[in-house]
Amino acid sequence: MTMGLVVAFAAMAQADAAMSHFWTGQGYYNPAAAGNLDATINLQLGSRMQWVDFRRAPMTFYITADMPYKLLEQRLGVGVKAEFERIGLYTNTRIGAQIAYKRKIGKCMLSVGVQPGVFSQTFRGKEAITTKEQEEVPDEAIKKEDVSGTAFDANVGVYFTHPRFWAGFSVTHVTSPSIELKVSRESIDYYEFNVSRSYYFMGGGNIPINNTLFDIQPAAMFATDLKAWTAQIAARLRYNRMFSIGAGYRYKDAVTAFIGVNLKDAYIGYAYDYPVSAISKATFGSHEVFINYTVKLNNREKNKNKQKSVRLM
Repeated sequence: MTMGLVVAFAAMAQADAAMSHFWTGQGYYNPAAAGNLDATINLQLGSRMQWVDFRRAPMTFYITADMPYKLLEQRLGVGVKAEFERIGLYTNTRIGAQIAYKRKIGKCMLSVGVQPGVFSQTFRGKEAITTKEQEEVPDEAIKKEDVSGTAFDANVGVYFTHPRFWAGFSVTHVTSPSIELKVSRESIDYYEFNVSRSYYFMGGGNIPINNTLFDIQPAAMFATDLKAWTAQIAARLRYNRMFSIGAGYRYKDAVTAFIGVNLKDAYIGYAYDYPVSAISKATFGSHEVFINYTVKLNNREKNKNKQKSVRLM
């Protein structure tokens, strides 16, 4: 028995989380951002609790780690990404390895990256709530058992950095994986979950305010799966490269408030989303925490092409 499972927002909502910290957690969407910081291991952790008043509301946790690497005198970036997500009765786990090829162009750096990995999903049918009528006339579309499956998945991207701005384009779930959800590997019957290919364009920059200790960091992202689309913008005001506040807007979804602090080797940020759609009648908002931590590598070779990331500037 095969059936197409319903996917909210044309699979985008279940496949990729709408992270408010997209402007600094770029490796979540684009593998070409791996290894962007010279002689540095870059660790990122993001956690999002969406629509906290909802039962079984979406919850996402992810971690990425990346670093620069040289192979045969070629500049590369390597990294890993792991993500755990719960949406309703679905549990998604995604694990991938990132590799990016980098090319110096004047003051700029162009990167092309790929992220092969696996997409694992479980539908917790045993927790499904049915009415008395459904028990008398069973609905075969609602599985009463836990089913799970795994499929190959891949992301690709291009990333461009300049000392004052950055931009990237990426495609997630390039293979449009189809996951067969089964009670066990030996089962003949299965449910099919189809993940749509999604496209992302992101860009941002760092604008110092002359003769002050302030700078402005704007950013924007557009996402589509060619059936639906969304867009969000954000802007932060930072003082003395340490404290920052900001605001953002996700089209027809939410307004966001940011607050963050840069420590010696870390950035800790919090975002609060207040919904502007009709869903605001049922929830007071969403919460997101982001942590970025860098570890200097013991690299004694002087790097004449030192780059700075405007994500951390």
